[in-house]
Amino acid sequence: MPGAIARTLTGSLGHSLKCSAHAVSLVTGRLTAGHRVLPGFLIIGAQRCGTTSLYRALSQHPLVLKPVLRKGVHYFDMAYEHEMRWYRAHFPLRATAARLHRMYGHRPVAFESSPYYLFHPLAAARIAKELPGVKLIVLVRDPVERAYSAHAHELARGYEREPCFERAVLLEDERLAGEPERLSADPRAGSHAHRHHAYLARGRYAEQLARIEPLVGRDHLLVVDSHRFFTSPAAVYAEVLRFLGLPELTVPGFACHNARPRAAPMPARLRRRLAAHFEPWDSRLTPWLGHPPSWLR
Repeated sequence: MPGAIARTLTGSLGHSLKCSAHAVSLVTGRLTAGHRVLPGFLIIGAQRCGTTSLYRALSQHPLVLKPVLRKGVHYFDMAYEHEMRWYRAHFPLRATAARLHRMYGHRPVAFESSPYYLFHPLAAARIAKELPGVKLIVLVRDPVERAYSAHAHELARGYEREPCFERAVLLEDERLAGEPERLSADPRAGSHAHRHHAYLARGRYAEQLARIEPLVGRDHLLVVDSHRFFTSPAAVYAEVLRFLGLPELTVPGFACHNARPRAAPMPARLRRRLAAHFEPWDSRLTPWLGHPPSWLR
């Protein structure tokens, strides 16, 4: 018992220190916001599709500048009540970018990764308004697997109380009823269900891409099949760098991050039913990917 108490206290102290350091960094960032860069590209989703793994790989590139505080700033979905100065405070100084430019003879680019940007109904319009010309990267995977993984993820984090995946899927329409409209009507609104319980809705990728394309332009969107990234990471990494206009300077270490163990395999009948549900949207991904989705081949 004393050991458990000590570990709890140590964990609480570590969390408090981390929060304090974050607060100090943010204050410093806001004071120097006018001297900081804005991102040239964003990884906007989809959730549970390898966004963290791609973020880690790109962060190893000498000319890619990650946020100074955390991987995802979530400004355009959860924190848009702040001014752009708050957002800019999360990125490196222009002096750092200038030093790297002199060192490598190529302009560096900052970025962040917030997977809710793809799904939030207002995020794309906000991004287009505040970051004109920004490039967006979207990762997609088998939406049935994505949904199953998302349920395990939300359950582990305490955001989901329904332990049965099939039951959670049946509850989704009721939980999300009216939530996109409410978020669109009130820019300051948030929705726990929309963010944490959209197991099927988040997997309808083509629907979300069709909303974003008119706002940013097709040539500013790169859609990556996560299966290709995990099986041929070097080739996909090179494609991403070409899209960003960056030279290949180093070969990063590739690894899978944030994977969740499964309690049990998905029942075959449920998998078939969900695959049929997603088929109309999956079939519309081929033009985006340049090939049929890996899970359909």
